[in-house]
Amino acid sequence: MRSTFVFLLITLLFSVSALAQSQIKLKKKDRKRDIEFVTTDGTIILRLSDSTPLHRDNFLRLVKSHFYDSLLFHRVIQYFMIQCGDPTSRNASPGKALGDSSPPYTIPAEFRVTLFHKRGVLAAARESDDVNPEKASSSSQFYIVQGKKFTDAGLDSVEIKRLKRKIPDYQREIYKTLGGTPHLDMNYTIFGEVVTGMETVDKIASEPTSKGEDMDRPLKDARILSSKLIKRKNYN
Repeated sequence: MRSTFVFLLITLLFSVSALAQSQIKLKKKDRKRDIEFVTTDGTIILRLSDSTPLHRDNFLRLVKSHFYDSLLFHRVIQYFMIQCGDPTSRNASPGKALGDSSPPYTIPAEFRVTLFHKRGVLAAARESDDVNPEKASSSSQFYIVQGKKFTDAGLDSVEIKRLKRKIPDYQREIYKTLGGTPHLDMNYTIFGEVVTGMETVDKIASEPTSKGEDMDRPLKDARILSSKLIKRKNYN
C-alpha cells in the first residue's frame, strides 16, 4: 500500500512539474541564447539548433524553470556519451539505479540529415524501439556525445551492420578526424551542440563508474550545479 502511495505521489509531482514547465513563456530573444551548465567538473556552454524547434523550445523551458539544477549525470560511458535529465537523481542515494524517470510527456522525433552524431552534439534520450517505434524523445533526458575517432573500415562496418545505408562523405571525414557515434544517426534527435567546455565533458566521461545495479553511474557524483540562458558569444 505504501509503495503504491509513493508511486502515485511521484506521478502527481511529475505531472504538476510538467504543467508548470508548459506554462513558461519563451521570449523571441530566448531562442537566440546559449545555455550555460555549471557542473562539479567545469562549465559547458550549449547552442541549440533552430532546425529542431520542438526540442529547442522544450529544452529552453526546462532550463528557464531550473529543472536541471542539481541533477546528476547518471549514465556515463567513456568514448561514447554522458547522460543527464532524470529528476529523481537530484537526491539519489549512492548506488541507486537511475534513468527511468522524466516528466510525463514525449517530444516527436525531429531527425535532420544535416545533424549527425559528431563529437560534442547534444541529443535527446528515448525509450527503446520495442515500446517506442516512432522514436519519440524523452521530455528531459539528454546526452552529450564524447565519441571516438573511426577508420574507414570501422565506418564501413557501421554502415553495413547498424545503419543499413551509406554515411555521406563529409560526415565520414568528420567521424575520422573529430570523432563521434555514427551508429546513432537518424535514431535519436540531435538538437544542439557544445560550443565550449568539451574538456568538462571529457572529464566527466573519464570518471570511474559502477558495475553494479546502478550500471554506468559515476562513483563520484557529477552534477549540474546551475543552469541558465546566456548571451551568445563567438567562442572560436
